[in-house]
Amino acid sequence: MSEPGTGHLSQEQQVLERIERARRHRPRVREKNITLAHGAGGKATQTLVEALFLEHFRNPALEALGDGAVLSVDGGRLAFTTDSFVVSPLFFPGGDIGDLAVNGTVNDLAMCGARPLYLSAGFILEEGFAVDDLRRIVASMAAAAERAGVAVVTGDTKVVERGKADGCYVTTAGVGVLDRDVALGASAVRPGDAVLVSGPIGEHGVTIMVARGELEIEAELASDTAALHGAVAALLDAVPGGVRMLRDATRGGVATVLNEVARAAGAAIVMREPALPVRPVVNGACELLGIDPLYVACEGRFVAVVDGDRADTALDALRAHPLGAGAALVGRVEDEPAGLVLLETSIGGTRIVDMLVGDPLPRIC
Repeated sequence: MSEPGTGHLSQEQQVLERIERARRHRPRVREKNITLAHGAGGKATQTLVEALFLEHFRNPALEALGDGAVLSVDGGRLAFTTDSFVVSPLFFPGGDIGDLAVNGTVNDLAMCGARPLYLSAGFILEEGFAVDDLRRIVASMAAAAERAGVAVVTGDTKVVERGKADGCYVTTAGVGVLDRDVALGASAVRPGDAVLVSGPIGEHGVTIMVARGELEIEAELASDTAALHGAVAALLDAVPGGVRMLRDATRGGVATVLNEVARAAGAAIVMREPALPVRPVVNGACELLGIDPLYVACEGRFVAVVDGDRADTALDALRAHPLGAGAALVGRVEDEPAGLVLLETSIGGTRIVDMLVGDPLPRIC
């Protein structure tokens, strides 16, 4: 039975209308207790952030809900960000919680268009955690910071009782400076823009899942964790004024990033499935796990929305950088249906790519 006032609409139009009506509702946390979904980067996280944190902390810098805040200080502009890392296991092919913490914080600054400078590092350690493992993590952080050209300049350490944590958690904050006159954000995105991805997606999340040993999957996989500010700088220099938005595709993957962008921009994003860069080994593992690579976290890839007329130049700039060699043009921004992400499939159909409530792979960063 059709809802009142929708009888004249096609089935597709009715679905779109219901989605839009749901999105107009004020966010409200309905659960009485926090679940893993609230930390997964999907709809549950978005609701928690908007209905609780944003409601109480609201200010112009926070309302952008970006990877970091861009702040004006004494005539200059700084980017500031903070992040926490609870990945399990702590050590995995291609990296560990240490370099993940450094790279993730550097990348959040880079997505603001900033040159990363300084980091802080806070450690929450569980009683009984091996000092050799901590030494290994800290050495990894130091090496990653040196590669990225940043310094860890302050920090904190807390120890909790045995069984009250999971070995080691790391919290970082970062500060960077904006050398370029850029204003990046989803609100700048407009119809006609092009959507780029800086390289193959899904590698980090699948690597973590396989490393947990809970599944009988053998695959040559490694995390893509890397500091991306060099690749971002190359892109910004190649198309000055032509980059609308940057976002690293961590929790919730590319699909979640694009849903956030479409919603904030009031536009549609249409992707082409054949254009998506997914390595066969990742695609095969995702099929076995029953998940879509579009929702799987990356730690060394980012999404860029650029002026459609300059997409080829932007793509060439990314591909010329070692961390962007696998970059691809995956879609475009359109007027309608506003706020939605669509995927043109390999078999000729089109489907909605919605934001998940939670994440099929918890604790991947």
